[in-house]
Parts: sequence; structure tokens; C-alpha cells
Amino acid sequence: MNNSSLVAFLKDLVRIPSMNGDEEKVLQRVKAEMEDLGYPKIWFDELGNLYGKIGDGPNIIAIDGHLDTVDVGNLSNWEHPPFEAHESEGRIYGRGACDQKGGIAAAIYAGKELIDRGIPQDTSLVVCATVLEEDYEGVSWKFILEETEFRPSVVLLTEPTNMEIKIGQRGRMEMKVNLEGISSHGSAPERGDNAIYKAAPILKEIDELNKNYESDSKLGAASITATDIRSSAPSLCAVADSCTIHLDRRLTSGETLQSCKREIESLESVKSSQGTVSIPEYQVRSYTGKEIKLPAYYPAWIMEEDHIAVKRAKTAFKEAYKSDPEIGVWAFSTNGVWTKGVHDIPTIGFGPGNEEYAHSPKEHIEIEQLNQSVKFFVEFVRDSKQS
Repeated sequence: MNNSSLVAFLKDLVRIPSMNGDEEKVLQRVKAEMEDLGYPKIWFDELGNLYGKIGDGPNIIAIDGHLDTVDVGNLSNWEHPPFEAHESEGRIYGRGACDQKGGIAAAIYAGKELIDRGIPQDTSLVVCATVLEEDYEGVSWKFILEETEFRPSVVLLTEPTNMEIKIGQRGRMEMKVNLEGISSHGSAPERGDNAIYKAAPILKEIDELNKNYESDSKLGAASITATDIRSSAPSLCAVADSCTIHLDRRLTSGETLQSCKREIESLESVKSSQGTVSIPEYQVRSYTGKEIKLPAYYPAWIMEEDHIAVKRAKTAFKEAYKSDPEIGVWAFSTNGVWTKGVHDIPTIGFGPGNEEYAHSPKEHIEIEQLNQSVKFFVEFVRDSKQS
């Protein structure tokens, strides 16, 4: 394998802006690279996800990487232009370098090595370049698993792990507390029922709730915070007749949409104000024009360390690097919310890059990690067994 070709490929990907919902150009560049590397089968689905397949065995290993990125924010915070793919001191800088174009680029080149070396007869590798993850993690796999016939035996996510093995993550969900009031003229507020004031005791109780979550031994503590408040009134000279609090809730082991919703509904401040709790649902539109509905619920998930897929990942790491891996969980959310969290498909994480720099104006990837991660992907595929 020519490592310089991998580096050049990643630079090309970084130079193509691909914010959420605008991934078509970068996916076409990936398709061209798969063709040049000799992938036997390449196709798109209706949502716009791209697949490259090697082998025909029933043990189907999917290596996933999303190609959408967050926006760049304030350009003055960037030392190097975000789409220049600047290379310096063994690093490639730019938006998406580690989150997560580096991971999918390495996976694609692992596929090339497997084409050259051969793949076990009972195994198929499908490299999946997916869309829409940054705003709606899991939505691409919701579509794949519920609206196509493709169902892998195991999924390997290439989100940045700093070359550690990740086996889970906290989940997240969004909730809205909806409060109703009665409008009156601002000169006589006593004639109305101000919905904004009803939010105050709820916010205090939410803050206290957050302070009292117990920590899970594997995923850590749950959390909750208010991230937005909006109100309505006939005018700025009138008492608010509605108010909505938007909540960000991070989930740990054993928590569900229903249990978290009941938790908020049972707060005294919510009951006394006759507030209602709802879960937002988003209508997500792909660059292909395909639309899919997604509730704002992304469940927590965790793999047991004695699971065969985790054992296989540990063995692959030892074979690739002659040392024992670090095992941990992600701080952020990934496509695993749908592969493992909803559909219980064994899911493992391993990728180049440090999650500390994801979404940051300092985003970069170590070229050494980029090249070395190919070894892990190859070993995982060559020796993986069906669970």
C-alpha cells in the first residue's frame, strides 16, 4: 500500500466542503477512489449512502464512516484555513480531518490491501460512507437497516478514538416542556397568566435534578440541561401566552425515552404548571431529496468486554501493533445509537484522530495514526468470525 496515496486522498476529502446534507461532491470523490483501488462492487442507496464491497461470504463486516461535517464557525479562530488541508509536522489540518474523513479514508485503503492479500472465504467487507450524522446521528443506519436489505454481522465505526477501542457511549435525547398562559396588556400583567414565569421553578428543579444523577460504572453519569427557551405573545407589549423549554438529556445504561419523559413529567413544578412534555421529531432531507422522519432519541449502548466482537478487536489490535489496547467509551454520540442501540448489531469503535479536536478550529489528524489505523482494519477483517 502506498501511504502517500492515502494522505493525498484524505487531503482531497478535506478540501471538499461537505456540511450536513451537502455530501454529494465528497461522496463522488470517494466513489472514484474506490473505483481506482479496484473495489469489485460499488453502489449508492436512495438516501445517498455509498457502499464498496469486497468478498461474498455470509459474515458481513461493515466499516462505517460519515462524510458530513459541522460548519467552520468563526474563521478568525483557525490558524490554517479549514479547507486547505494544510500539512505540517506530521499532521493534516482542516475541517473533517479527524471527524471523520480520516477514519473512512483509512478504511477504504484497508479495503485495497484486502483486495491484494485476500479476504477470508466466509467474510464480506462493506465500507460504508454515510451521510447526515452530525445533526442526526444514526439516521443513515436507520434507513439502511429499516428500508434496505443490507444487514451486517458486525459494524466497526471509524470515529476518532486516538487509536483506542471504544465499546459504547452515552445516549442523548431532546425534550420540550410546553407551558401555556393567558395574554394581557403589558401595562396590566396581573390580568394575564405569564407563561414565562412558569418556567422559572422548572428550570431550578431541572438544575437540581442534574446534580443528583448517580454515575454508571461504564458510561458515567446521566445529565440534563436547558438549552433554549422561547415564548410567544401578541406583541412585546403583552404578557406571554406560551413558553417552551428545550432540554438536552444525556442517557446512561438502562435509561429509555419513556423513563426520561416520565422523569420530567413527574417534577412538581411541571405538574403544578400543567406543563406537557414532548419529544421533537425531525424531517430529515438528504442531498438526494429523500426524506426520513427521526425522533430526537438516540439510545445509549455498551458492548460487554467478553463479547466475541470485542475479543476480536483486542486480538486485531495485538496483531497489528504488538501491544494491548486501551478500552473505553466515547464522550460523544455516534451512528452506534442505531446499529447497536436500536437494532442490537455488535458495534465496535476504532479510528485515527483525537476526539478532543472534533468540531474544533484546531481540528487535525496525525499522519502516523492515519497510516497505522489501516493495519487494525485489515486484521479485524481477516480474522473476524461470526458471533
